[in-house]
Amino acid sequence: MAALALPSRRTPWGDARFFVGLLLVAASVAGVWFVVTAARQSSPVVVAAHTIVAGDVIADADLRTTEAAFGSDGAAYLAPGDLEPGSVATRTIAAGEFVPTSAIGDAASVRVTTVVVRSTTAVPGAVERGTVVELWAAPPLERGTFGTPAILVADATVAAIGSDDSMIGSSAVTVELVIPRAQVAATLEALAAGSALSIVPAAVTR
Repeated sequence: MAALALPSRRTPWGDARFFVGLLLVAASVAGVWFVVTAARQSSPVVVAAHTIVAGDVIADADLRTTEAAFGSDGAAYLAPGDLEPGSVATRTIAAGEFVPTSAIGDAASVRVTTVVVRSTTAVPGAVERGTVVELWAAPPLERGTFGTPAILVADATVAAIGSDDSMIGSSAVTVELVIPRAQVAATLEALAAGSALSIVPAAVTR
């Protein structure tokens, strides 16, 4: 009677697939380690020390340094020492916001300017520096009356708010607004005509 052939026992390390599996596991672990390590690496960047509005000339005193991990996006933000003298903000940068390089330019690139208006109505308490507001104007009529108000500037930004000391007993306040240069002429015309101007937070009417 012929003897039965017993199946040979193959050790795991004798199989090429075993080593391929080990290599795949090792590569996976190394990849995860690399991603986690890269994510933990931080670099110094700057944030706005206070609200900066479009058109403001930015100085080192307007910024503070912190650490952040941006990975490949780090070049999109301003780092310490990157600020060029005379740089201006091209948009509003909120206090504590990382400063994007896209929000910094030279004076020639700014398409806004500032005007000071007197609001004939109370300015809401929520309105502060950096708030986007609408400037409404009511044209003057005869005998101290005014026409129907309409939006004069739809996207102005508040640069500063102060009291109007020139009018005794008046509750009017002066507001410095950042407006597009294209709307300066219409705003100055409304001021010269004696229109009644009002500041309204943009979110209220949109």
